[in-house]
Amino acid sequence: MESNRQKKIAGILQKDLAEVIQLELKTAGTQNLIISVTKVRVTPDLLQAKAHLSIFPSEKSEQIVEEIRMMKSKIKHQVATRTRNQLRRMPELEFFNDDSIEYINDLEQAFKGKNDPIKNPDLLNKRKKN
Repeated sequence: MESNRQKKIAGILQKDLAEVIQLELKTAGTQNLIISVTKVRVTPDLLQAKAHLSIFPSEKSEQIVEEIRMMKSKIKHQVATRTRNQLRRMPELEFFNDDSIEYINDLEQAFKGKNDPIKNPDLLNKRKKN
């Protein structure tokens, strides 16, 4: 269970990471991209933070996450300057691709008809695990 301090720091980091990542990618020349920080988890010792990023269009998501990982030290420095009055020490950052929105869309498509196993029983054989 997360403490109130962890939740507070996660919220601060989520807001500042979103702004800094958007700014960094914009200055790097990346266009036509929507990035949101969907979740930040901070360890109890406040030394590590895991940020989950939702990227649209999702075709480029792994490539963009790799770019962000390469810019990690620059992003960490900029977030640290923004949060210097709130944090003694800036946590180490890890970035992950959050594909939960894609998963939800796939489920919705499955229930809407095309891949609905109730309406099309032939699909059940494809879904069986070997």
